[in-house]
Amino acid sequence: MRILITGGAGFIGSNLARAAMVDPTVGGVTVLDDLSVGLRANLDGLDVELIEGSILDEAALDVAMAGCEAVVHLAALPSVPRSLSDPLASHHANATGTLMVLEAARRHRVGHVLVASSSSVYGMNPALPKTELTWTRPMSPYAASKLATEAYALAHQASFGLPTMAFRFFNVFGPGQRHDHAYAAVIPRFVHAALRDEPAVVHGDGTQSRDFTYVGTVCDVILDAVRRRVHHPHPVNLAFGARASLLRVLDELEWLCGRPIAREYAPPRTGDVAHSLADNATLRQLFPNVAPVARAEGLRATVEWMAGRLDAERAVAAVPR
Repeated sequence: MRILITGGAGFIGSNLARAAMVDPTVGGVTVLDDLSVGLRANLDGLDVELIEGSILDEAALDVAMAGCEAVVHLAALPSVPRSLSDPLASHHANATGTLMVLEAARRHRVGHVLVASSSSVYGMNPALPKTELTWTRPMSPYAASKLATEAYALAHQASFGLPTMAFRFFNVFGPGQRHDHAYAAVIPRFVHAALRDEPAVVHGDGTQSRDFTYVGTVCDVILDAVRRRVHHPHPVNLAFGARASLLRVLDELEWLCGRPIAREYAPPRTGDVAHSLADNATLRQLFPNVAPVARAEGLRATVEWMAGRLDAERAVAAVPR
């Protein structure tokens, strides 16, 4: 089986490509990525076919889809703050882009399409845990575009019989996640600050909580879904109830790093929800054999990866020029 990963040079996509390449049921991997967010270097050492192109380019999609039996659609413009700066860009990439991918899959008679939505679609709904059949109320253009992502996928299943799976990701973290851009997620920013003995910037008071999910677990679930062609008529939360506050994560990183981490508090960010926790009953029913990586273990792997990266950067900087 050959699979297409859109956005495969990004954080989750490159981890998935790496996992897929050692899966005996996967005969090959094609990656479609315009490298606006992802990095070519993320795929170094992997025997994948990289097509540099946009999901908004029908011709590039047709080339990428050729010979593929399944599509994992991860390409997107992530980040709530980014969407506040440019709502149209988020809409084009996340909503229109998803529709383009689904239509290309129909043209090429691809048998299974999996798309990445987000826990941000719950927005103003205060209920905990978040269940897939509860109401959604996006608080940002990013969240709205992700609601459109899953809606188009499920509509194609109902309208055209295309087997689809829409996963709602909850705060995925792990090795390969960048800290070095304006829209970086909280854990890589915290880890980088801790390793450089710099203050960690906390937006708000730090009591806001998230259901953090390790990227290796996410890849395990996705590959299981692809192997068994799992589809579902509703979105499915992809998280395991590992909720923690930002202050708790900092405490855990202090223990891992063996030293205190200074905290610098900043105003809350527009569009951020206060608390997030997944009801994972449907996920457990569909994927009973997936064992989630514990947050502590995932944080340790993340710290080790970033420490290695920083050591490599220091070694390069120390070489006389």
